[in-house]
Amino acid sequence: MEHIKAIKADNHEIFSRVYEQYHHQIYGFILQRTQSDYIAEEVTQLTFIKLWKQRNNLSEQLHVNVQLFGMARQVMIDLLRKEATRFKYEGESAATPFTDSLIDTIESKDLLRLMEQDIQNMPRTRRLVFELSRKRGLTHKEISQQLSISTKTVEQHIGKALLQLKQHLYSIML
Repeated sequence: MEHIKAIKADNHEIFSRVYEQYHHQIYGFILQRTQSDYIAEEVTQLTFIKLWKQRNNLSEQLHVNVQLFGMARQVMIDLLRKEATRFKYEGESAATPFTDSLIDTIESKDLLRLMEQDIQNMPRTRRLVFELSRKRGLTHKEISQQLSISTKTVEQHIGKALLQLKQHLYSIML
């Protein structure tokens, strides 16, 4: 998180280190999803440009890699949407449904993967309460009986879990 502070303070050396550390990972992340060298190169470059331009809006509570991969994902989706629009106006409409479904698939899979990671990183009881509620569909009363905790405690765990997920998703969308 000290990288964020340094980048926010216009430290070019730290920014260069972050670039060296993550540009291959960002490239691979995008290449895996799009199977396009061109898009992977473009998105990688645009991601680091975005990181620098939006450095003052970075969260000091999140690691640089979390914010960087979130930016890369958003840049990729934006680029794919621009390509779909370009295809429409150039009369290549056959490519548009493919691009749209690719965007939807990427967004869904990434979102589910990120949410599952967030759930796994929750404290044990919070995670258990959340999974019993959202994955198994148990009521608050059923959960409280099963775990021998009050329904109020169940509500608090679910509220904290949802808040944690919302905060992380919000930081990704920046």
